[in-house]
Amino acid sequence: MNREYHKWFSHNLQREMELLVFGHGGRAVLFFPTRMARFYDYENWGIIASLSHQIENGELQIFCVDSIDGESFYNDSVFPSVRIDRHLQYEKYLLEEVMPLIYQKNGGDYVEAAGCSMGAYHAINLAMKYPWLFKKAVGISGRYDLTDNIGDFRDLLNGFHDEKVYYNMPAQYIANLSDDKLLSEVRNMEIILAVGETDPFLSGNQHLSSLLWEKGVPNQFHTWESNAHRPHYWRKMAPIYI
Repeated sequence: MNREYHKWFSHNLQREMELLVFGHGGRAVLFFPTRMARFYDYENWGIIASLSHQIENGELQIFCVDSIDGESFYNDSVFPSVRIDRHLQYEKYLLEEVMPLIYQKNGGDYVEAAGCSMGAYHAINLAMKYPWLFKKAVGISGRYDLTDNIGDFRDLLNGFHDEKVYYNMPAQYIANLSDDKLLSEVRNMEIILAVGETDPFLSGNQHLSSLLWEKGVPNQFHTWESNAHRPHYWRKMAPIYI
């Protein structure tokens, strides 16, 4: 299996960023890490190995990006407005630095956004905001409104809310999508949501799926036994949905 390590200084984030590429061609997958995780964790957890058949056959090329969640949503040392601004800098890094690398390395016109847990939030949010860039979006065990208090999972913005927050919470802005051109692009994407039947994010996934259907956006919604919020479940889910 082709494996490449890339590292450069991001002008958008003003820090070095790293990522891994697996495969030589096929559908390009922008794969976001889980909460506070790193670009190498999917490899260490065996999730890349679970996709090895598709990767080696040239069906998939996986781009495992790094996370800066510890500097944005989980950075309690700064005011919430600073957290969302840092997240938007990360978004610019993805759009202006990572996507060009994907186009350069892959050469195809099929890009997919995917992730597990917090990575699912990043994948779905980016794909909903820029649907013309993606053919498919996969959210596994995801949380799509980071301002909700759900069991042990707190509001990551401590009650703060402004336009920037609103337009980065899919469960909030999708309900009010009215731009026909944008909706048309979203409807052209394949959208898959998968979550465990006892996962605390189950109701949020059901809600997001319903919101999409209300907007005429087809999507697949799958529930798994138990919590299914662990790498050994994701190793089974990734080959099915990604």
